[in-house]
Amino acid sequence: MDYVQSVLQEIKPIDEHYLNRVQLHIDTLTMPQGSLGRLIELGKRYAAIKRTLQPRIEKKKIIIFAADHGVAQEGVSAYPREVTKQMVVNFLQGGAGINVLARHVGAEVGVVDIGVDCDFSDSAGLIKKKVARGTRNMAQEHAMTRRQAHKALQTGIELAREAAQSGIDLIGTGEMGIGNTTPSSAIVAAFTGLPPCRVTGRGTGVDDKGLQIKTEIIEKALLRHKPDKNDPMDVLVKVGGFEIAAIAGLVIGAAAENVPVVIDGFISTAGALVAYEMNNTVADYLFASHQSVEKGHRVTLDRMGLQPLLDLDLRLGEGTGAALAVSLVEAGVKLITEMATFEEAGVSESRQE
Repeated sequence: MDYVQSVLQEIKPIDEHYLNRVQLHIDTLTMPQGSLGRLIELGKRYAAIKRTLQPRIEKKKIIIFAADHGVAQEGVSAYPREVTKQMVVNFLQGGAGINVLARHVGAEVGVVDIGVDCDFSDSAGLIKKKVARGTRNMAQEHAMTRRQAHKALQTGIELAREAAQSGIDLIGTGEMGIGNTTPSSAIVAAFTGLPPCRVTGRGTGVDDKGLQIKTEIIEKALLRHKPDKNDPMDVLVKVGGFEIAAIAGLVIGAAAENVPVVIDGFISTAGALVAYEMNNTVADYLFASHQSVEKGHRVTLDRMGLQPLLDLDLRLGEGTGAALAVSLVEAGVKLITEMATFEEAGVSESRQE
């Protein structure tokens, strides 16, 4: 049995016993039942994942995986490939949108070079885990080898384990990679069987002609390679990306360690989908941060049975939506642990049975 498969077997469903115990506690809090809706549900599920009635979120981390894509040479993005490395530098300097929002919610940011076409100098916050200097052009050949896919998955798993061992209570996913909505759309089309036109959006903002080119490139890649939806590794190898594979690994590793993960937008969700197709139970450990404007995002969330927390017309990536949603999960946890009970507050309970 290989490493990834052994970790997949460690993942256990959320304990219904704890869900019931947490609900009994919630029913005693000073509010009408159900009055805080999904916010309380966030705290309840977090507590069940952690298997405690007194959960805490003290350390939060947004992990951004960065990689380049060979398919970018087909004109599928409005931005040049060099922007990937330029934005990694921006992340490390603290000047990107994710840095602002991470500071806002008190989360650490880690940046992982999993496949950028650049050799970075050592820098605080940079984690060097390069598999290769970008994937190959999936329109012409397989995006990666099976060994590379396994290495990217293993990297994500190991980073999740390291986060858990260092006391991280909640992980948010982020990514950076010019062209990466193209492999994300291809992955979703491969698993769902939907035509690429149903799951392909404008990404960084391509015009109508660019969207047509992008859709046709995905159609071409799927027709050429025929990825096997019953073999997630085959899908990754043929039409995936290194950051997408690493996010899948992160989700798998976090679930095995009972660490909840807040997934960001379309690309992060495509990575989570790969993990889900390997073991459906990972969905128990996922919080979907927001509804992206990308066409394939809702399809992907629905396949995993996840309901997004926010709908703010976001499409930046980087982990920005995840950072915002981290604050909501934390709010839910604080409500179930800090709100007084009817008995403690001396407040009369409902007379309805």
